Amino acid sequence: MKTAVIVFPGSNCDRDLAVALEAVTGVKPMMVWHADTELPQGIGFVAVPGGFSYGDYLRSGAIAARSPIMRAVVEQAGRGLPVFGVCNGFQVLTEAGLLPGALMRNAGLNFVCRDVALTVDNAQTAFTSRYDAGETLSVPVAHHDGNYFADAETLDRLEGEGRVAFRYGEAVNGSARNIAGIVNTAGNVLGMMPHPERKIETAHGGTDGRRLFEGVLETVGA
Repeated sequence: MKTAVIVFPGSNCDRDLAVALEAVTGVKPMMVWHADTELPQGIGFVAVPGGFSYGDYLRSGAIAARSPIMRAVVEQAGRGLPVFGVCNGFQVLTEAGLLPGALMRNAGLNFVCRDVALTVDNAQTAFTSRYDAGETLSVPVAHHDGNYFADAETLDRLEGEGRVAFRYGEAVNGSARNIAGIVNTAGNVLGMMPHPERKIETAHGGTDGRRLFEGVLETVGA
């Protein structure tokens, strides 16, 4: 199965995702430019990377969400294609309407860059199937606009439907109910602020992020 990483002007974590996917699958992913209008044939998994797409003008992820390639990603996600968005990628997915809520400036208005404790809230998604519910991970964050916000009704729905995949185990950025990652209703789209692709090798200081990629790629037949 082929995998792909979307690349926008200002992406700076696309290589991190490419290295992670190649480490897990043994095959280099296809790097897909933001101006492309279609995903390559046979793609079975798409990753939207972190960074500062389009310089974070207007709102983080707002311009990237309207790029030609994202129309194709939204269409294919609606058909069940697994899509993963990390950090700026999470922002892009919310702006594209694939996930509810918004990512606002961090509480305290500071850029946060460090390893954080992350708790697996739902271990029954394709992305979390290699983890145990309640397991605590150590995963790095690096963001300025990672404060997840949604109205109370949406938050209650996310929790009631088991769509909160990860929560922060500590105060990080002011996110509502410490939400760090959510999935869509169908469970094939995950957005999260922490960077699991930066914890896939022991040289990274741990491998807690590797199982996310192993789980979802195993589920879709990589």
